[in-house]
Amino acid sequence: MKMFGKLTAIAAGALMMMSSAQALDMNLGHTLTLDSPFHAGAQKFADLLKERSNGEINITVFPHSQLGGELTLIQGAQMGTEDVFVTGQSTLTNTAREFLIFDIPYLFDSVEQANEILNGPVGDKFLDVLPDYGLVGLGWFSSMERNVFASRAIESADDFNGMKLRVIQSPGYVESYNALGAQATPMAYSDLYLALQQHVIDGADTSPDQFVSDKFIEVSKFYNVTRVHYMPALLIMSKSRWDSFSPEEQEMVQGAADDAMAHAQAYYREVYDKAMQEIAAAGVTIVETDVTSLVEATAPVAQQLIDQIPNGQEFYDAVMAAKN
Repeated sequence: MKMFGKLTAIAAGALMMMSSAQALDMNLGHTLTLDSPFHAGAQKFADLLKERSNGEINITVFPHSQLGGELTLIQGAQMGTEDVFVTGQSTLTNTAREFLIFDIPYLFDSVEQANEILNGPVGDKFLDVLPDYGLVGLGWFSSMERNVFASRAIESADDFNGMKLRVIQSPGYVESYNALGAQATPMAYSDLYLALQQHVIDGADTSPDQFVSDKFIEVSKFYNVTRVHYMPALLIMSKSRWDSFSPEEQEMVQGAADDAMAHAQAYYREVYDKAMQEIAAAGVTIVETDVTSLVEATAPVAQQLIDQIPNGQEFYDAVMAAKN
């Protein structure tokens, strides 16, 4: 009986060790390519955490939507079936309406300004709402400057008139481009290349690095630097998985995330500059749009969006105060 009790204790201990080891293995999903800032930041996070935990916390990164699209990742994390993921802010607005603030056109003046504000108390204010939705925000990737690539040059707001433009299916994007006189057309991103090639639409918006990596450089004559939106991206963990870690482990995870996000922001700056050089070298005309008329045309959109957001005016005012 004593031997049976001893064996039972050993088995129980082994089971506990196995359960603990499984709890420290996590999957991280994102939707972009291996050369994207999303992957650079995600892999850096995984590498740092493995090193600092002496191999006890292991993350496997799954790029290019291998674990599903951003909405699937968000929903999975809320249910506890996904561990960690990267998402652009626009998809997150379906879950946390507070993040609709970032759909406001010309909310920020530059990538650098956006990153500085989001890395401070204002960024924390937004992250603090995520636990209410079953999520934990670990940090901010670089905000991504989204510009319009098209079959025509856009030098002022007037050039948008009648343009059929693919946009993200998010209220701020639709309303912003409609305000500019374009025909905002939500469309699956996977259908975009063919739609441009067949002239079903006139253009779309994205950051320079994605414009190059997704080969839109082959089907667009102009890359117009319009800067209507600076879209942030976030590194997010399932709250149930976060709660499974000890305070010491949580501190280690957060520290690795902080350093990985700094790496990702620097990486975005590098790929942005490289992409702009590649765009010019490919013969695509880069147009420095006069944004003054665009700012004026889209100004009414701000209040329209603020009114749709819980405590929207408070969040908007916090961003505005941080800019001054």
